[in-house]
Amino acid sequence: MNVVEHGTGTPLVLLHGFGLDHRVLLPLDPVLEAAGGWRRLYVDLPGAGGTPVGDVASTQDVVAAVEDELERRIGDEPFAVLGQSFGGMVARQVAHDLRPRVLGLATVAGVFVAEHARRDVPPATVLRADPAALALAGEAAADYAEGAVVQSEAHVRAFLEHVRPGLLAADTRALARIAARYALDREPEDVDPEPFTAPGLVLTARQDHVVGYEDAWARRSHYPRTTFVVLDAAGHDVQLEQPAVTAALVADWLARMRADAG
Repeated sequence: MNVVEHGTGTPLVLLHGFGLDHRVLLPLDPVLEAAGGWRRLYVDLPGAGGTPVGDVASTQDVVAAVEDELERRIGDEPFAVLGQSFGGMVARQVAHDLRPRVLGLATVAGVFVAEHARRDVPPATVLRADPAALALAGEAAADYAEGAVVQSEAHVRAFLEHVRPGLLAADTRALARIAARYALDREPEDVDPEPFTAPGLVLTARQDHVVGYEDAWARRSHYPRTTFVVLDAAGHDVQLEQPAVTAALVADWLARMRADAG
């Protein structure tokens, strides 16, 4: 499995969304570096970023592959995990499977309900259109416009640098195989219903028409030490559309984990 590592210290595992690669989470790296003491492991999941899919044929297989990679790279060392979109669903399962070692869990526009038809999502909305931004997107304009809630040149540049390359590099045949068995066997909060008490962050977006926010918030009683946030003027690319607020929330999550560790 391809893993890009930055820094030294306590492992922090970062898992990207479906059809993307680790680059979608690199905008978070400055705040992680500034916090100090975190060994960031940006994982390219099977079918993404050059990681071969092998015999992985479901989300449950992706979880197993991540856990095998963590055993190889960090052994029984405590770690934190952050997942974006599909990576959020994988991160939730990993955090529950390895709960005694998990220092904290964060999801960014994370998947909490696998089946699209069952998700509680708002309608697709564009709060601010920007023709200059669409022009800057060039041949990627349609992909960009599909998810952008507040169009801007800064957001387009972030999209072209951190989202578009992963979309183009994805192994679409492998991803189609995983998508056919996209749901986890069972939701981790149901299998392991004892409250998850490590510090957490569930960052959602008010205009996210892909996964919404209601399904994540429905799990809030399971996570008594987790900050739940729904940001206005942002969609599924919340970390790119609202980078400053996202950075502040991630910094707070890191600080809470450090405080718990003493």
